[in-house]
Amino acid sequence: MELRQLQYVIQIAKEKNFSRAAEKLHIAQPSLSQQLSKLEKEIGVLLFRRTTNSVELTHAGAVFVHKAQTILDASEQLKQEMEDMAHMRKGRLVVGSLPITGSHILPLVLPVFGMQYPEIEVVLIEDTSAKLEQLTASGETDISLLSLPLFDTSLAWEPLIEEEICLAVPHRHPLANHHGRIELSELESESFIVLKKGQGFRQITLDLCEQAGFAPRIVFESSNIETVQSLVAAGMGIALVPMMITRAPRSEFTPLYLSLSDPAPSRTLVIASRKGRYLSRAAEAFIRTMKRTVDRHYNG
Repeated sequence: MELRQLQYVIQIAKEKNFSRAAEKLHIAQPSLSQQLSKLEKEIGVLLFRRTTNSVELTHAGAVFVHKAQTILDASEQLKQEMEDMAHMRKGRLVVGSLPITGSHILPLVLPVFGMQYPEIEVVLIEDTSAKLEQLTASGETDISLLSLPLFDTSLAWEPLIEEEICLAVPHRHPLANHHGRIELSELESESFIVLKKGQGFRQITLDLCEQAGFAPRIVFESSNIETVQSLVAAGMGIALVPMMITRAPRSEFTPLYLSLSDPAPSRTLVIASRKGRYLSRAAEAFIRTMKRTVDRHYNG
């Protein structure tokens, strides 16, 4: 059994199609099929059920894929550790990020890190909170920028920044002339615009409303926080947004931002990784750079 055969099986399982898997692996389809047959013959079980239109994992195949991912991840960690011991500065770092966080924090961090470590390749994966937790737990990202709470107990984290949550309303909304901070309980009858399921900030919004004694009446959902803001500015409803959003350049579709009553709600952004996972020097350097840059920009 070879490591490349493990990679082949994992890719077939992801694509559920031999042609697409072969294309992603940059090998010919007949060669991929031949390698799979060779492997199945060696281990004595079928890993996939093949029909005219689909390729599905068998029970043995599902077990094999889970173990294969663990083996490949351990192999990659060993490689990174040996490279670090040899004092190599070259490397590859996979960073997961929430779209909101990525668009506001990473443009500050990546140029600084790139100047200090020009030979380290940084690969960025943006996805929902739920998906990023899965990717981090499986080792498909080295580190990820997420917001609390985290639901996967296999993840370790350290805080990066705590930021206030504020209220976005249309400029002609009755609350626009409100003096002082807004009580969340005052928003029970409002129409809310929220992010779609799987986005961490959506859950923060739902939790805060529940703590205030009501379930928000959701009229629109979007996967993009900029779209949420534009819909608010257009008068379609209100939204809770993280403070970093308010620092973005203004446009005709920028809502009015109001402060919520003390103690003002906040969210905590964290740097997450899998518990017990070896963090390369590149990952540690990226974390140090990010902490310094974020602290200077948001707390300076």
